[in-house]
Amino acid sequence: MIEKKPFVRYNLEENNNKPISVKINSEERKLLDECKLKIEQTKDSTALKTLAWIGAKVLLEEKTSYILATIFKNKRNNQRNGIIDFD
Repeated sequence: MIEKKPFVRYNLEENNNKPISVKINSEERKLLDECKLKIEQTKDSTALKTLAWIGAKVLLEEKTSYILATIFKNKRNNQRNGIIDFD
């Protein structure tokens, strides 16, 4: 059995954690707090990670991809035909 020394990282290849910092305004803070209540998570960082995973699942779903492709196609067609964009 190999004895491990304290305070030494042994899984350097697996550990690709790269922290990111995010600044949010008061409106975004309010939205985050509402979402934290919905997902029952008190920590900001864990809530953001959870919400990112949920968003990724939704965006990468086939139905969502189809909807987005249709919207962007309509927008291109409208521009080509000189139709004023919606606000």
